[in-house]
Amino acid sequence: MANHKSAEKRIRQTAVRKVTNKYYARTMRNALKKIRSTTKKEEAAEMLPKLTGMIDRLAKKNIIHKNKAANLKSSITKHVNSLS
Repeated sequence: MANHKSAEKRIRQTAVRKVTNKYYARTMRNALKKIRSTTKKEEAAEMLPKLTGMIDRLAKKNIIHKNKAANLKSSITKHVNSLS
């Protein structure tokens, strides 16, 4: 267990951040699954800007790596453009 007050506070802060980061990452993964399972191009094109913004925000907050964000955006855009 932590011996210093600052270490105890760090443990509390880390626990809170872990929960919020988990929530945002899970929300993003659910949105990815939803857009990947969509077969209608109009619907997917409507969801794409929202998802792209969400991915950018998570990369900016270092919840996901910036390269992972770029790869996700690229693959999702490719998927939406391939729909007929």
